[in-house]
Amino acid sequence: MHPSSRRPAAATSNPAMLLLLLCLGWAPPGWGWPRGSSRGAAGLPPNATTPISIMGLMPLSQSEEDQKSRIGRGVLPAVQLAMDQIRNESLLNPYFLDLRLYDTECDNAKGLKAFYDAIKYGPNHLMVFGGVCATVTSIIAESLKGWNLVQLSFAATTPELADKKKYPYFFRTVPSDNAVNPAILKLLKYYHWKRVGTLTQDLPRFSEVRNDLTGVLYGEDIEISDTESFSNDPCTSVKKLKGNDVRIILGQFDEEMAVKVFCCAYDEEMYGSKYLWIIPGWYENLWWESWINSSQCLSKNLLAAMEGYIGVDFEPLSSKTSKTISGRTPQQYEKEYNAKRGDGQSSKFHGYAYDGIWVIAKTLQRAMKYLNATTKHQKIEDFNYTNHKLGKIFLDAMNETNFFGVTGQVVFRNGERMGTIKFTQFQERKEVKVGEYNAVADTLEINNSVIRFQGLEPPKDKTIIQEELRKISLPLYSILSALTILGMIMASAFLFFNIKNRNQKLIKMSSPYMNNLIILGGMLSYASIFLFGLDGSFVSEKTFETLCTVRTWILTVGYTTAFGAMFAKTWRVHAIFKNVKMKKKIIKDQKLLVIVGGMLLIDLCILICWQVVDPLRRTVEKYNMEPDPAGRDISIRPILEHCENTHMTIWLGIVYAYKGLLMLFGCFLAWETRNVSIPALNDSKYIGMSVYNVGIMCIIGAAVSFLTRDQPNVQFCIVALVIIFCSTITLCLVFVPKLITLRTNPDAATQNRRFQFTQNQKKEDSKTSTSVTSVNQASTSRLEGLQSENHRLRMKITELDKDLEEVTMQLQDTPEKTTYIKQNHYQDLNDILSIRNFTDSKDGEKAILKNHLDQNPPAQWGSSDPCRTSKDPIEDINSPEHIQRRLSLQLPILHHAYLPSIGGVDASCASPCVSPSASPRHRHVPPSFRVMVSGL
Repeated sequence: MHPSSRRPAAATSNPAMLLLLLCLGWAPPGWGWPRGSSRGAAGLPPNATTPISIMGLMPLSQSEEDQKSRIGRGVLPAVQLAMDQIRNESLLNPYFLDLRLYDTECDNAKGLKAFYDAIKYGPNHLMVFGGVCATVTSIIAESLKGWNLVQLSFAATTPELADKKKYPYFFRTVPSDNAVNPAILKLLKYYHWKRVGTLTQDLPRFSEVRNDLTGVLYGEDIEISDTESFSNDPCTSVKKLKGNDVRIILGQFDEEMAVKVFCCAYDEEMYGSKYLWIIPGWYENLWWESWINSSQCLSKNLLAAMEGYIGVDFEPLSSKTSKTISGRTPQQYEKEYNAKRGDGQSSKFHGYAYDGIWVIAKTLQRAMKYLNATTKHQKIEDFNYTNHKLGKIFLDAMNETNFFGVTGQVVFRNGERMGTIKFTQFQERKEVKVGEYNAVADTLEINNSVIRFQGLEPPKDKTIIQEELRKISLPLYSILSALTILGMIMASAFLFFNIKNRNQKLIKMSSPYMNNLIILGGMLSYASIFLFGLDGSFVSEKTFETLCTVRTWILTVGYTTAFGAMFAKTWRVHAIFKNVKMKKKIIKDQKLLVIVGGMLLIDLCILICWQVVDPLRRTVEKYNMEPDPAGRDISIRPILEHCENTHMTIWLGIVYAYKGLLMLFGCFLAWETRNVSIPALNDSKYIGMSVYNVGIMCIIGAAVSFLTRDQPNVQFCIVALVIIFCSTITLCLVFVPKLITLRTNPDAATQNRRFQFTQNQKKEDSKTSTSVTSVNQASTSRLEGLQSENHRLRMKITELDKDLEEVTMQLQDTPEKTTYIKQNHYQDLNDILSIRNFTDSKDGEKAILKNHLDQNPPAQWGSSDPCRTSKDPIEDINSPEHIQRRLSLQLPILHHAYLPSIGGVDASCASPCVSPSASPRHRHVPPSFRVMVSGL
């Protein structure tokens, strides 16, 4: 090469590099080259005599801190290899490439000066090769059209240069930063990720990639749920991404910011099996070590957050083993390159620079062929900066480029390289290639044996919320159903027993029809358990909604039927034994049935209004998310089915108020009759106990059911057990004593003709307890007894009449005595004579005797004691005192004979006077304990 007489403004300090640059035709800034100068014949093919000048623009300074200059120096061995191989193959005979390098120093002003110096002082350059720094390259590329020059870059990746309207003469062998977006789209589709977020550093280079990615993902059914950007502190943006449940994060930032981002991700726990970071893959090896000191993050924490991230970048060299356009495989080329550079600086762009030289050579070759085929008089060396025809030929030839190079298939689409994008994964402090994307074929290859995710499977694109129905446990349902079936079998057995023995006096006196209602209510309550255990795991949603109404009706009617029957029987006992008016009271079963029917009618009115106005619907209650017990990358959201409506509180309040008042009143009646034991009403005491049982169980069941509504198994278990125990205990209390009685003493109903009751009365100083035994409850037996008593009383009245006549005869001769008797005993005589008119009427008998008792209480009997012994002095039987004593004695004897009919002493007592040692059943009953029971 022949430098002009002008001296260089600066020279390189490295002799070896200077020699290589000079061999490549480097012209230091300020050096000129005479037009038409040619290289010597040394190293050239014999027929390659005409140089084709190519302008090389790249940073070439020796500063170790200048990363861009390292790129320029790193590609020079690859450029030299390509030029040597092209010359050896005589690809451009009779021409050879004459690459003249100009140092832009990555400075806009110096780059422009180098470009204009090359045009002014150098030969006519057919093309421009180079362009590393984005700003310098964009400035020069924008002016290429005016100079009729085509530029080919091997390292400028800025997306801005993809604008063909602004840079129509610009091409590049390296894919742009935007070229990774189709590859990312393919990766997202491969793993079925449809929801992502972006985190971008506020720099034009990264913002342009983000904007292009938005356009790529638009219409591809992939949602960008959150777009965050930052200038210096990314932690706020990271928090927002987490708050929006972003799992797949697409990052665009440099190495310095990457360290801060991963430190924030560690603090927010946005790493591990649930998250995946996709970031640029063009960072230098061990890039984090240069910036770890500038962060407040420990190295182990940073590496933990970085583990598993995927880097996306262009492929420096093809992994295929096919031969390239140079006749060498990419692997063979790499060996030659490493040998050529020796200990010199390497660059990941060397393969693109190598293919770039081949692109220029193939473009010029196609242009030569075109010129030879069309115009014989014009050659490529006739090119100048104003020859637009040749410039257009070069531009069209460049667009037709298509060959397999060391970086893969080299083809342009609107000036952009359709290259290969690689995917690397950070695994244990190193980058491992896990796949690649071929832009030409639009195919993605993932090495599943190499790629590793920290979970059992690739992370989800969002928190997968798996709704899980809180359902009734099948074993629990089976056990409770079995218990329910046993209860229904028991109830059926009691029903059979009650119907079969309905004519037995023991069963008949306990109202068998009411007992049947208790059994029916119990069986309905049992049946509701089966319905309460059926949820969405057993039946469909529509069926479940129907069950909501059915089970409510069944349980309500069952409760009312059973409890209503017990309530009615308890009320009857209370009405009889709290009869303070001492009137005859007859309460038949028909009246009790009317009471139960009225309760059921009220229930039906409430239920029908409920169903018509505001029917029950299936509602789903959702609870807070829970981690998956199996460790999968999903969250479990428990859901629970309920039977509810719009005004659920109002309807439940109405039902609870009605049932509660009824239950409280029933418990009150049972408490009032707690001390009554009636063999004739042989189950009255057990019915009272059953009322208590139902009341207590219902209160417990309602309260616990409300408190455990979010725990279906617990709620169902408690409700079912309450129903089972309540129904079973009630049925057993009512029927088991009857079974035992009939089995041990079948004639018990006919042997007991009396009833007993005990009532305690407390006073200040004493407690009196009296047991009264009276009346046969069977109508026929009572009638026979009364007829016998009437006959005996008539006999006694006849004797009294005779005595009265005798007394009258004895007193006729004494008017004073007659006056005395009439004044003192007229009422007694009148009572005796009137008995004859009332003996045929039971009520009359009772009324006159009661009247006599009221006027002559037992306490007055001591004034004329009929129980005098034989040792007493003998008095004159005709004396007025003796006559008065006889009258006062005979009337109580008459009363004494009839006392068993109204609750007095036993008829077997021969004397109305009772000794202190007599048994309680033979003692006189105080007036407050005299009661009359009939119609039972």
